Amino acid sequence: MRRLPILLPLLASLLLARSASAQNIPAGNKPWSAQKANDWYAKQPWLVGGNYIPSSAINQLEMWQAETFDPARIELEMTWAESIGMNTMRVFLHDLVWQESSSGYKQRIDQFLTIAAKHHVRPLFVLFDSCWDPLPAQGKQHEPVPGVHNSGWVQGPGAAALQDPAQAERLEAYVTGVVKAFGQDPRVLAWDIWNEPDNDNRSSYGSKEPKNKKELVLAMLPRAFAWARAALPSQPLTSGVWTGDWSSLDAMGPMGKLQITLSDVISFHNYDKPEVFESKIAQLEKFGRPLICTEYMARGNGSTFQGSLPIAKKHHVAAINWGFAAGKTQTYLPWDSWQKPYTDRAPAIWFHEVFRQDGTPYDPKETALIRSLTAAQ
Repeated sequence: MRRLPILLPLLASLLLARSASAQNIPAGNKPWSAQKANDWYAKQPWLVGGNYIPSSAINQLEMWQAETFDPARIELEMTWAESIGMNTMRVFLHDLVWQESSSGYKQRIDQFLTIAAKHHVRPLFVLFDSCWDPLPAQGKQHEPVPGVHNSGWVQGPGAAALQDPAQAERLEAYVTGVVKAFGQDPRVLAWDIWNEPDNDNRSSYGSKEPKNKKELVLAMLPRAFAWARAALPSQPLTSGVWTGDWSSLDAMGPMGKLQITLSDVISFHNYDKPEVFESKIAQLEKFGRPLICTEYMARGNGSTFQGSLPIAKKHHVAAINWGFAAGKTQTYLPWDSWQKPYTDRAPAIWFHEVFRQDGTPYDPKETALIRSLTAAQ
């Protein structure tokens, strides 16, 4: 493990504490100390995995709703993860499934955790997400739009709930309910409170977004962290920075600064070439906390397993790539498929995903690399 200078975590903690005070974050919503976070991380293996949704589901609702929950497919795909040494998965939950039946949802989450644990995989659960369709709806989900990347993924909370103060009580019940149910469960790795909270989806659903979305999320993000902390989880909380300059708190925008200040462990996204990936790690190491890359690997953008994964191991950074098994999300197609759907051609290379639907690797060299880098564990 790469050791930070002994004074760096202390200095970073003091800076974060000062930032929390400046932003009027209540004492009960302050993160773990850097020492506690690093002690927790020292007990973990090197964490490697993917962002997981079964290939039979187009979005979080289809994954978790009772009618379409697919434990047989999950079981099969977890065997693939185990076979290459993956030991974690980032998995998105959704408030509307909890609203429909909290007891049924807890049972399905427990069943998922049982399957994952059988294959030595501990998930990091995502509670809220600002990406893609801002108008989620319960019930049967539409079929994938031909040739389009992530054509059915939905936000949670959706735009309606985000804009309605009366729904805060329902959202709080969801967060505290889920975290109370599984916050002491050793099968759960951590909690990702909000994915890309200030993403405005300009290239896809931008016209359907609330005009003041960023301000709404800035106000709700600290509340979401506080709701999760009130449930007293034994696992750390985080929310990943994904854009901008991370060299110091002063260099960050309001959302990134809030995410860093509230997180127990620091998570981030990076879909760039290896040299940029490593430079971003260097920026975040200054905060003296464990680092978890919760999204990377977009082949067409220069982000690859071969380029980024050895760097992550060198710096002892957890590495969770986007995608796992090709399926209804169609995230093997590039982002630009929203402007030019791939209905008349195949992409030159797959953008995301590790496995085809039959379990064969997209690129055997990649899975061999993952297996070799995780083999010592």
